[in-house]
Amino acid sequence: MSSQLTKDDVDRLMKEPSPLVRAEVAGKLAQEIDSPQLTESEINMAQDVVRLMARDVEVSVRQSLAQSLRSATRLPHDVAVQLASDVELVALPILENSSVLTDEDLIGIVEKGSAAKQEAIAARPNVSENVSDALITTAGEKAVTRLMSNATAQIAEKSLTKAVDRFQASEDVKEAMVTRATLPVTVVERLTTLVSERLQDYLVTHHEMSASLASDIVLQSREHAVLAMASGSSEQDIEKLVAQMFRNKRLTPSIVIRALCMGDVAFFEAALGVMANVPLVNARILIHDAGRLGLKTLYEKAGMPLRLFPAVRVALDVVHETVLDGEMHDLERYRAKVLERILTQFEDMATEDIDYLLAKLGDVIRVSRA
Repeated sequence: MSSQLTKDDVDRLMKEPSPLVRAEVAGKLAQEIDSPQLTESEINMAQDVVRLMARDVEVSVRQSLAQSLRSATRLPHDVAVQLASDVELVALPILENSSVLTDEDLIGIVEKGSAAKQEAIAARPNVSENVSDALITTAGEKAVTRLMSNATAQIAEKSLTKAVDRFQASEDVKEAMVTRATLPVTVVERLTTLVSERLQDYLVTHHEMSASLASDIVLQSREHAVLAMASGSSEQDIEKLVAQMFRNKRLTPSIVIRALCMGDVAFFEAALGVMANVPLVNARILIHDAGRLGLKTLYEKAGMPLRLFPAVRVALDVVHETVLDGEMHDLERYRAKVLERILTQFEDMATEDIDYLLAKLGDVIRVSRA
């Protein structure tokens, strides 16, 4: 036999069947069973020895066999299933790595309900959509978290939606979902109402979503930051969010202008500064330049659409002439003033932006009258 596993090894296995000898033979099998140099008869002999050892009464021998053959492509299918159905010490190496197991094999094991085995399957390379769905339907939080963290796992939209429904109280599952490379827009929109502000920021900066939803999340996040200002929130938080959105191509002109129209001047300042590659302190000076040339220069350098510049100019005029009075709903009244001025003086905006601002105007008027 051309491999390290010889007939003498098999003879030793039969004559002196100690656990130590059997474990040694298992190690040699792992090294040689996939060798392209093996003849057909040698392959058959090796597979016969594997079948014999898979029935060994000693768990340590079966464990050694499974660990050694976890990646073997010539591991007989019936033996792979037998080892995967064994006690966890034996099964886990096969479940995590063996390409011999079929989706049907894996789904059957998932449905039997061993948490450790489910977690091992969730971590396999290239988990299929069907296996992912079985895990999401049956497995526990740890296994589903591991599945969501598995970058190579294929997960269908309906399965992701099912995971949101089933694990909406699990921070681990939600975070693992949010940080996947891609998510369907429908799933992103479901998650935005369930995750923390930090994860909402990640959704905005890393995943596709409707412009209005992205705007709402950004503005809501900024409102929370303003309210928390006394407890340590700073302009660095704004710059960090804006820079991340810009790097991920999520800092759209629509979001920037909507923020200004809703009274979030700090976000607007930071956004123009980042987009124009100008320090924030200089951006503020240019934005609030009494001569007005500074704002136009910065706006153009930031690559913002020129057709929307008049709307920005109107919004900033309201900002400069309005002082919050500290009375109840003063911010809402201020926002209503900005929105009304924009909508009555400037019509050359995209229909989607106008609809959004009209909706927000209705919102702030209702709040201010409450």
